[in-house]
Order: sequence, then structure tokens, then C-alpha cells
Amino acid sequence: MTRPTNSYQLANAARLTALTLCHTKNASHIGGAYSVVDILAVLYMHILNINPRKPDDSRRDRLFYSKGHASAILYAVLDEMGFLEGYDLKSDFTKDGSFFTSHVNHKVPGVEFSTGSLGHALGVACGSALGGARFNLERSTYAILSDGELNEGSNWEAIMFAAHHNLHRLTLIIDYNKIQSFGRVEEVMQLEPLAEKFTVFGWHALEVDGHDHEALHQALLLKNRDQQRPTVIVAHTIKGKGVSFMEDSLAWHYKSPNLEQFEQAQRELQGVKTL
Repeated sequence: MTRPTNSYQLANAARLTALTLCHTKNASHIGGAYSVVDILAVLYMHILNINPRKPDDSRRDRLFYSKGHASAILYAVLDEMGFLEGYDLKSDFTKDGSFFTSHVNHKVPGVEFSTGSLGHALGVACGSALGGARFNLERSTYAILSDGELNEGSNWEAIMFAAHHNLHRLTLIIDYNKIQSFGRVEEVMQLEPLAEKFTVFGWHALEVDGHDHEALHQALLLKNRDQQRPTVIVAHTIKGKGVSFMEDSLAWHYKSPNLEQFEQAQRELQGVKTL
């Protein structure tokens, strides 16, 4: 496999792989996969201190991926980055007995924590960050949450906990695509003013375009400027980003692309310039 050389190549290659997985395996959540992939691409290409050949190295950074229902895209990124040598993701995704379950599985190399039941990964990330602080470790801890997941009270407990313990090496990134499982976020449960809420809760809050790799990179580099507070990056994204008929559509929280849709999406993605 030819490895991507920049984050744009990584994001587009992962989109194509996830498209194939969701089509051939009749799987869902491709809309949320496409909203978060640029965040994952920047993290894995530019930010995370983690070695695909030593995914369990105790000195590694930790990434807790809370939106485990969008498993196809995380697996695709891990595959492109070399974590899955010796595995056949396209064959084994969702196969009975396979580690590549439809919700993220910690038995897959590079995955820290099994997720899918929402509202848990941020609390675990807080524990990881607190442990690192207590032992004066240099590692950083990251968590990626979906926006609808902020309806879970357990997340707000973790948000208060992180600020109380000054977990400045913890960075939370919210995939704010404005659509959750049963409708638009503003209709189901209003989150705004989201960044201001985090500020009031004692966090350092940033807002970026979640599909602008340079803006994401800069925000992630700025995260440790504040040595007393955890950082949240509210990444404004579009569900289904990259495929015209999927963008900003609730239907693609659930649908699997049929052959015609698969071929159209593939043509659009193959036509994207990746520098």
C-alpha cells in the first residue's frame, strides 16, 4: 500500500475506503464518518505521538474516539497509517468473529477504548490525562465527541472534572455537524452557545472550520498555550462532507450506499485534488 504523504491525501483515501466498506458490507454512519475524517487526518498526520509499529508504547499519546458508531472511518485511517499490517480490513469489516466490529473495538491495533455507547470516552480520557499528570508524563490525551453526544449528562460531569483538576494536556474535539440520530441538534436539544459554555466551565475554547486542515492544525498546536486549563476545539463540520448528495443530510446517518450511489460517490471522491 502506498502511504499518504499529507493529511488531505489521508482524508480522501479514508473516505474512499469507508465508502467501499459501507457499500459492500451494507453498513451505516457514513455521514458522520465523513464529517470527522478531516479531524482524524490532521491528528494522525501531524499531531499524535504514536508509532504504528508500537501501538502500545507506554509513552504514546492517547486518542479516545467517542463516536464509535463511525467506526469505518477510524479503521480506514488506521489502515492508511500502517496500524493494520497483516489484517484485511475490506474483507473482515463486520464479519462474524472479526475484530472489525461496526462500533469501534479496542482489540484493533491503535484503538484505545471500545466505544459506541455514547457518553463514556471523555470520562476515560479524563482518567488518562489525570494519570499522566500525577506521574509527570509528557504524553497528551485527546478525545473526539459527536455533538449529539453532548446530550449525555456524563459528558458534563467529565467536563467539570477536567477543569477542576486543571488537565491542561487534555484536548477535546467536538465534531459539530449539527445533525444527530433523530434530527438537527438545535431541534433535539439546543447546545448553543457551545464554546461559551465550555469557557464558563473553565476550559480554553477554540472554534474552527473542521474541514480546514490548516486551521485544525493551528488550533491543535495552540492547545497547550494555556497551562492551567483543558482545551476544547469546537470543529464546525458538515455531515457527509465530500459527497454532494450526502452533505448535510440526516438520511446518511443510517443509509448504506447502493451501487449507483457508490459509483457516483466514488467518482466525486476520485476527482478531488489532494495536493
